Amino acid sequence: MTTKRDYYEALGVSRQASEEEIRKAFRKKAMEYHPDRNKASDASERFKEVNEAYQTLSDPERRNAYDRFGHAAGNGGGPRPGGFDGSDLFGGFGTIFDSFFGGAAGARSRTRAGSDRHVEVSVTFEEAAFGANREVSVGRVEQCGACKGSKSEPGTEPETCGNCRGSGRVRRSQRSVFGQFVTEAYCNVCGGGGQRIVNPCKQCRGLGREESKRRIQVAVPAGVYDGATLELRGQGDAGPDGGPPGSLLVTVNVQKHPAFRRRENSADVLFDLDVTFPAAAMGIEAEVPTLDGDAKLKVPAGTQPGSVFRMKGKGIPHLGRDGRRGDQLVTVRVRTPEKLSKDQKRLLEELQRSFEKN
Repeated sequence: MTTKRDYYEALGVSRQASEEEIRKAFRKKAMEYHPDRNKASDASERFKEVNEAYQTLSDPERRNAYDRFGHAAGNGGGPRPGGFDGSDLFGGFGTIFDSFFGGAAGARSRTRAGSDRHVEVSVTFEEAAFGANREVSVGRVEQCGACKGSKSEPGTEPETCGNCRGSGRVRRSQRSVFGQFVTEAYCNVCGGGGQRIVNPCKQCRGLGREESKRRIQVAVPAGVYDGATLELRGQGDAGPDGGPPGSLLVTVNVQKHPAFRRRENSADVLFDLDVTFPAAAMGIEAEVPTLDGDAKLKVPAGTQPGSVFRMKGKGIPHLGRDGRRGDQLVTVRVRTPEKLSKDQKRLLEELQRSFEKN
């Protein structure tokens, strides 16, 4: 998930910059990234980014809200002056470039997908292995319950825009530093919607969307690893002007287990088995904990410290592979006693002498 850049950073100005400094910085950046002169793959996104930054920082009220709340300030506020319908407050782009370049190089649909939302869930090691269900609380933007997204007060209707005659676009010709431009741009009166909201909905203030809290069920799949992000499409913010909703991105945090570890993000489980020196020398059949309960593991005579034994099929299910499981890898650690009784010390001394004779 991409983090939105700070607006001041996007324009290359300080937070104390004057309106004129912001305007000059915007013009410089806009010329640099304008699609008609910059063919880089990210030029279009940069072009939109500086547009969005300028729309916020050039408006004293919106700049003040941004300085206080950052990007979160984009989820509130009333309709903007100058014919904007207010949907820009949710991260859209207006027609501010008209004043510099005579509009975009060809009008496009204003329908945009809603923003993604992000939450985190915590699961145990076992739940990550075999799957679990979680219910999360999500604050998101939804279609206004009163006006059903129409933006007009219930019982009223919007008017057809007289400037563009309902098309949402106007053609204009303008000379710029790059020569003469004949462009089709969003209508500066209706903002490209083709209609004017005469009586804005009181509940959503003419935005057509409102903040809401929802509880959503999340199915954590078997085999998920720590830090994995699940995407629930259609569970994010509703799109402006009837656009499709964004996604809910769920990051999974897996709790540490006291005995088991995971080999990176594979399906194999790691376990350390402590045995005594005599057990390693003579061999034993040990009871080893697994995700399925205790299982027997034969440790042969003469096993060396650090030896690894594989218990097939005792690991974690492979993510998205029909339940096929990895293995449990058991590393033998020979435990050296810190204190010995007299008898133990005597026996070890005898053993040591026997080794010396050989």
